[in-house]
Amino acid sequence: MTALRAALVYASCLCLLYALVPTLAFPGPPLDVVEGFAWGREVQLGYTKHPPLQAWLLEATYRLTAGHYFGGYWLSAMSLALGYLFIWKISLHLGLSAWQAFWAIVLTSVTFYFTLPMPEFNPNILQIPVWSGMILLFLRVQANSRLTDWLLLGALAAIGLYTKYFVVLLIGTIGLYGLVFSDARRLIFTAGPWLCALVCALLLVPHILWLLETDFLTLQYAASRSKPAESFLDHVLNPLNFLFAQVGNHAGLFLVILAGLGWRGLKNYRLQRRKSEVLLAAPGDRFLLWFAFVPLTVVVIASAITGNEFEHMWGTPMFVLSGVVAVRYAALPDMWPFPGRALIGAVTIQAIFLIVIFGQGQLEPYWKKKQTRIHYPARVVANELASIWKTEMGTDIAYVAGDMWSAANVTLHAPGRPSMFYLHDRRLSPWIDIRDVQNKGLMIVWRGDREAPLNELLAYYPDAARQGSRTFPFRAGGDIPNVTVNWLIIPPGKVAEEPAN
Repeated sequence: MTALRAALVYASCLCLLYALVPTLAFPGPPLDVVEGFAWGREVQLGYTKHPPLQAWLLEATYRLTAGHYFGGYWLSAMSLALGYLFIWKISLHLGLSAWQAFWAIVLTSVTFYFTLPMPEFNPNILQIPVWSGMILLFLRVQANSRLTDWLLLGALAAIGLYTKYFVVLLIGTIGLYGLVFSDARRLIFTAGPWLCALVCALLLVPHILWLLETDFLTLQYAASRSKPAESFLDHVLNPLNFLFAQVGNHAGLFLVILAGLGWRGLKNYRLQRRKSEVLLAAPGDRFLLWFAFVPLTVVVIASAITGNEFEHMWGTPMFVLSGVVAVRYAALPDMWPFPGRALIGAVTIQAIFLIVIFGQGQLEPYWKKKQTRIHYPARVVANELASIWKTEMGTDIAYVAGDMWSAANVTLHAPGRPSMFYLHDRRLSPWIDIRDVQNKGLMIVWRGDREAPLNELLAYYPDAARQGSRTFPFRAGGDIPNVTVNWLIIPPGKVAEEPAN
């Protein structure tokens, strides 16, 4: 088997399994997928938490599959597939052999972010093909400065910013590379970089206008969710915590490398490594190290300076080059006495994670003693609430307000797909037409034993109390406790337009 065929077989099987297993095993989608469907139903140029691309893609799958939600799992698989394709091409452009490119894919695939989180399609996963594609295009323009590649790079940068603003880190890494190194700096005096920036800016105009109209809603939300330092110790512990989490993310990669080395390879590694030392053609090594480590270094330094705690999953796209770095600097697969064992190790790791994903969907209720997202009886709850509204009001629900999980699941599953009026706050849902809400009425939903809705909703209805509640079993056997869902119908003409105080 050629390296290309091996890469195709390995990557295709992997992507197919990471799509099929949750499709067949998960009774309901995870939080980020439900949230994305709720936002995507509105087809806006931006949303409360993120730029719009993830939500747009989920909405497209909903419409293409006639109202099914499994499209999120396949979008994750497609993101993986594109990421692996770009990793293959990056490896070859850097001068690695085809078999090294194959092992770069394998070693990247066993890092944690490329395994267990895959069913939860979100902007972090969608960044995988964006980061790897941008790195590939920038590598190509370093070699030939073709105008087409510059234009594609600008378009992909815009796509990245429509995915998550975190891609600014990669854009900055590219820009800094072009300023620091003289051979890259010469490109500044050509048309390519300027056309690249122009394409990116033009594609971003609609989203920028939306940000201006909504008083930079997405950035406000991000600022409100940041976790500032509480003491000087946070300036030390938070960056270390992020750094060690990223090292732990690579545990599978280290295990596969060790499996291929065995005891014999470990004993002779230093001597054999010295003999097999081969440098990449300039500026290959510099380019690889820069894009593999500069983004991580910037995040760690930023965390140390500000003391902020960064989410570990933000590291997802930062390590698309991990496998390439491993094969290049560990001299793989040449240094492996047992490459077959390495492949068996990689397949075993993937099998374990796929079994865990299957277990989450089918077996988790038998050992979990608390409520879970994917087993939430969302469709039953949504249909029951829709039926109650229909009985009371004689129409389909048009608007539902509440916390994200309670309201978004009604939006996804109820007939007619009502709009989610997130926390009844027009600043968080600027596309909501309050006059239309007044004309059609509103259902407030929340979970738990509270007589009254959430405090954010009490700001609009200080005397509100639940009109009714039902208890629903989770979608599985086992000992997961039932969930109590409460509701309150606000009839037309009674919808509050501003907080009471």
